[in-house]
Amino acid sequence: MTIHFNRIDPIDTVQILHHGAVNGVTGSCHELCINGNTGLLIDCGLFQGAETAGRTSAEQLEIEFEINHLCALLVTHCHIDHVGRIPYLLAAGFNQPIYATRATAALLPIVIKDALKVGVTKNKRLIELYLKKLEQLLVPIDYGQWFDLPVTNALTDDISPDHLRFNKAKAKFKPAGHILGSAYIEIELGDALITHTKLTGQRLSKQNNHRVVFSGDLGASYTPLLASPKSPYRADTLVIESTYGDKNHQSRKLRTQNLKKVIEKAVSDKGVVLIPAFSIGRTQELLYELEQIIHQQRKIQSKSTNSASSEHAKMWDQIEIIVDSPLAAKFTEQYIEFKQLWDSEAKKKLHQNRHPLDFEQLYTVNSHQEHLATIDYLAKRNKPAIIIAASGMCSGGRIMNYLKQFISITTADIIFVGYQAHGTPGRDIQTYGPHGGYVFLEEVKKYVKAGVHTISGYSAHADQDNLINFVKRMHHKPKHIRIVHGDDEAKQALAEKYRGLLPNADVEIGKS
Repeated sequence: MTIHFNRIDPIDTVQILHHGAVNGVTGSCHELCINGNTGLLIDCGLFQGAETAGRTSAEQLEIEFEINHLCALLVTHCHIDHVGRIPYLLAAGFNQPIYATRATAALLPIVIKDALKVGVTKNKRLIELYLKKLEQLLVPIDYGQWFDLPVTNALTDDISPDHLRFNKAKAKFKPAGHILGSAYIEIELGDALITHTKLTGQRLSKQNNHRVVFSGDLGASYTPLLASPKSPYRADTLVIESTYGDKNHQSRKLRTQNLKKVIEKAVSDKGVVLIPAFSIGRTQELLYELEQIIHQQRKIQSKSTNSASSEHAKMWDQIEIIVDSPLAAKFTEQYIEFKQLWDSEAKKKLHQNRHPLDFEQLYTVNSHQEHLATIDYLAKRNKPAIIIAASGMCSGGRIMNYLKQFISITTADIIFVGYQAHGTPGRDIQTYGPHGGYVFLEEVKKYVKAGVHTISGYSAHADQDNLINFVKRMHHKPKHIRIVHGDDEAKQALAEKYRGLLPNADVEIGKS
């Protein structure tokens, strides 16, 4: 797809192709065409929810684009909707460097191993072969460090009359604040050859460098654990996500109050609270916030002379917090390993000898047998508990067994703290559950009698104000903005905001 600017100069363009994340929020995969011989891939994610409709599992995973000219894959972060097709890219013959931040490089093999076991094969030898190949290609890069990309020079007869073509490229990862290791990517394209056919006939000329920024998934302001992303100094072309392009989140203080209030109400009848959450990012943020609530309640309990307040605070000491996800446990270990990437508030807690991701009331469920035993234990007892389990959109994983057990029980509650894509069970529960509707869980019809709650402020995605400020705070603002990774309403709303902010820029919605 060609990018055109609303300017007199029609040749100041770059070519970007989208192989996912244009009809929704999953399957992120974008290709920057550097010249006729060289392309660069940014992410290679799995499709989920409504974006899989009408396609078999094999068709969803196929690499349907040409890969022989690709010089590298750059990974923004390791959520499955950004990296889930990497094994299939390798199987298709991709043999070029895979660049990622150091934390993402540490997490990526864990994610890919789990994705292979769940969706492809249980064959340990085949899984090890994939992981060995990934390890050979993976190149960890520090934040803020420019690195050269292996560009094959363009031939004169390959020069396009419509696009800028370049013979040099370098890239840099900048913190995105979405999950551990997440980054937005700055790509500097240089040594450009352009044909001026639309102005003066066939004439080659040199042009200044062109800066392209791919946002990946940007984090929300004041997300626990990680610092908020800072805008790049410059972007000529910006490809940006729009998950919450039409909404703003609750403040962090309000969302913590809401979480506390919802949980207190939910456990007042000694029921279970189910929180579907992605293993990376959301789980760790929830643990961080829950530890903070427990810490504050213990302080109240130690100082209070009011017996009612003391009893109320004591309730939090009795709530078991269960993380039923071996994957989440592994990621939590990596969060602790990379604690130098935490924000100043989180580091301060460590200095106070607090352990926001590994505290006394926290229990981790590992084996499948433990998982089934935990469900049975919770179903038979009369004591409150909070269960955090994947997947975050209720489209698979251990949360499904909890939902099947408790979704039709009135004393249970379900709390959604993240985005629920169209076509996922999570979106159906969120939409129809509060009205006594039903949902199909692995083809089993279940009426929703549990309480259903949504706390928007816990999304790891930037909201509309964050997305606007990301552009507003650039010193040299983009001439072109391509909006991806969002529902239609979110993309349209964000596009209108950007057009108001930058009336001379070309703002468009990405298409495949």
